[in-house]
Amino acid sequence: MRLRRSVLLSGASLAVGVALGTGLTSWKLKDEAGPKILYPPIVQAASEVSLPPPSGITRFGLPGLSQLKTRQSHVLSYDPRLRGPVWVLEQLNGDRLQGGANRQNCDFREDDSVHPYHRANNSDYRGSGFDRGHLAAAANHKWSQKAMDETFILSNVYPQNPNLNQNAWNNLEKYCRGLTKSNKNVYVCTGPLFLPKLEADGKMYVKYQVIGANHVAVPTHFFKVVVLEKYNGEIELRPYVMPNCPVDDKIPLDRFLVPIESIERASGLLFVPNILKSSSNLKAITAGGK
Repeated sequence: MRLRRSVLLSGASLAVGVALGTGLTSWKLKDEAGPKILYPPIVQAASEVSLPPPSGITRFGLPGLSQLKTRQSHVLSYDPRLRGPVWVLEQLNGDRLQGGANRQNCDFREDDSVHPYHRANNSDYRGSGFDRGHLAAAANHKWSQKAMDETFILSNVYPQNPNLNQNAWNNLEKYCRGLTKSNKNVYVCTGPLFLPKLEADGKMYVKYQVIGANHVAVPTHFFKVVVLEKYNGEIELRPYVMPNCPVDDKIPLDRFLVPIESIERASGLLFVPNILKSSSNLKAITAGGK
């Protein structure tokens, strides 16, 4: 399908646009015009007045904000409740995929920029039966050893089924790298999903496992939204979802394409409105689409 609207282009708009929900919302109480309401004698209605926010409301700081972390070659938004990222954004091209960086020189390590209460460590994964699954793939950043090293920080990692991580998901990562040969740029946004499931009592529940002493969340699914910037100016959108369980790697990757709206609803993120601010020529590819 094609969505056409007038826009401005900015390469960083996807990264900023995906990070919705960051910041504070100002508030004010206002007088309202309208019919008078008679209250019961016991209830005395106070007149609403216009007040500024209390001047000392942030005296002791704010308990939390979305944690945006910028690495040398990827950007992520961290969720301290899950002990992992909400999303991770990469920009791939031929130059970044080439270089002498070697994953044999890399070690998984905890993120020292995250409070100890809210971060995973390697002991959480030990004996869990899960791989430490990269969201920004190490092989996407061969141009710099530092950039590759940073993909091994545990804030870029979730518990991932070993069969999925080493087979079908790995194939999807390779496919994304291959797309750089025929496109000007390939933007990849990857994240976790925690999808509801119908239980025996007929009700829907969101249930997910946690591992380790730090209760690292195990996603039920993973998404990967691939945005292709073509040489003719066209933008192509390819949204994928895979379950966090063994997946037959012989299943064509196109079978995992989903409507972008399903990812937006499930993740709480928005992609299409932000892309449309950058291009009036968007083509969305979903299962069965061309």
